[in-house]
Amino acid sequence: MYTAVEIKDYTQLNQMLKGLIEDETDRIANLSNAASLLNQFLDNVNWVGFYLYRKETDELILGPFQGLPACVRIQNGRGVCGTAFKGNDIFIVDDVNEFPGHIACDANSKSEIVIPVYKDGEPIGVLDIDAPVYERFTEEDRAGLAEFVAVLKNHI
Repeated sequence: MYTAVEIKDYTQLNQMLKGLIEDETDRIANLSNAASLLNQFLDNVNWVGFYLYRKETDELILGPFQGLPACVRIQNGRGVCGTAFKGNDIFIVDDVNEFPGHIACDANSKSEIVIPVYKDGEPIGVLDIDAPVYERFTEEDRAGLAEFVAVLKNHI
């Protein structure tokens, strides 16, 4: 198993993810371990998890996560998660209080990054990461987490 070490860059983190999930085919197990890995090795975050898309209700439903209890249902197109998902675009929000329609699940969250997850053109959901500080996420995070999701989607 992994022990807490300083991650120098996302290449190392993404290699750890590959090793962790390469022989597992269960979606929930792999999403759970991915959330745990990010929560363990990213600094200054207070919530890491996935919302999974339900086509029949056109909403995102809470999936595997690490952190305080969270909002269970998010309508497609609402809040940071729903807006990023609907547009299939990575969102970095430096101050969540400035985002129109932000859904506040945890008052301690100040900034957020959301990465949509699609596999073979089909919607899966989003990876959502919150931080207790403003302006936590950078373009390096955007690129590294996009690659993290690219690795992950091959195993979900």
